[in-house]
Amino acid sequence: MRTLGSFVTRFRDRFSTLPKGTRLAVLVVLVMLVYLLPIINPPGLTTVDSDFASVLFSMAMYAIIAVGLNIVIGYAGLLDLGYVGFFAVGAFTVAVLGSAHGHIPWLLCVPAAIAVTMISGVLLGAPTLRVRGDYLAIVTLGFGEIIRLVLVNTSWLGGAAGISNLPTPPSVSLFSIPHLVWNGAVPLVDPTASSTFLKFSVTDATPYYWLALSVLLVILFLDWLMQNSRVGRSWEATREDEDAAELMGVPTFRFKLLAFAMGAAIGGLSGTLFAARQGFVNPDNFTIIYSSLFVAMVVVGGQGNRWGVVAAAALLIWLPERFRFLSDARYLLFGIALILLAVFRPQGLLPPRRRIRAIAADETEEVLEEGVTHA
Repeated sequence: MRTLGSFVTRFRDRFSTLPKGTRLAVLVVLVMLVYLLPIINPPGLTTVDSDFASVLFSMAMYAIIAVGLNIVIGYAGLLDLGYVGFFAVGAFTVAVLGSAHGHIPWLLCVPAAIAVTMISGVLLGAPTLRVRGDYLAIVTLGFGEIIRLVLVNTSWLGGAAGISNLPTPPSVSLFSIPHLVWNGAVPLVDPTASSTFLKFSVTDATPYYWLALSVLLVILFLDWLMQNSRVGRSWEATREDEDAAELMGVPTFRFKLLAFAMGAAIGGLSGTLFAARQGFVNPDNFTIIYSSLFVAMVVVGGQGNRWGVVAAAALLIWLPERFRFLSDARYLLFGIALILLAVFRPQGLLPPRRRIRAIAADETEEVLEEGVTHA
């Protein structure tokens, strides 16, 4: 695990020394390859027992969720165990406006869902963010379960059966792209499988994956802008020492509430993508176990590192599907892998640079103290 971290650090440092044009070209090529994954079906990555495009869509959608929760946990230092509640609010806003009590197009439902989830984040955060630590975790955990129980027991929201016939993104059939199959190391065109660009249907998840990936890239860019602004520095100061930040003039409550609202908005946005792809929603899609999975993505990836949480979200969704042939045993292996990660790399797969520097400083201090003791 330590070797992986040092490798990533060296790669990141060397990549940053490349000319700007070269870095941009490499990033463009990598992004194009990621977009083409469901088309080229690379051997070793393709999930044989599951639809690969559907798995890729889930990876992109959960990556969006992880980035939103990383704002709350990684940047602001607020432990939110009920994030699935915002995910559910976004999905059910689309269901209510687009199917159950209206016929509003999906594109108009999306900003409405973002606004509703942001308001719900403010309403939750305003009375609860004055508590800290475990108490905040308990309150948010209750929020996630309250949302599910309200959905189950409210007939206006579909009750336990949920809501079906949800609207989908508008389709524009421009051109078809054939898929590849592999004969060993030789790629061949598959005449029986193709994806139509921007044609959203139940049978083909590839356009949904392209949509979710595009949304993820936009969210990552906005996340980068926020982290490197005054807002991001205020979140970091609040996370490290809230009392010291208050003494330095940072209105910590206001910035914690902003983190809650931004995280809720991103969670609601991911809910709209989930609703569009599923075509139906019911309370069973939003149990409290999903909140634990969301938190695991942030912790495993490295709290505060957007690329780390994206990588963790992709891995935690892809691994069980890739090893589906192992049946229930794959979850045992999955749990063992998480335990090993927690033991040997508690800072996560890709911790932020500040975290790496802090660990290096602590190790240096321990070596110096040992040297003084022996002397």
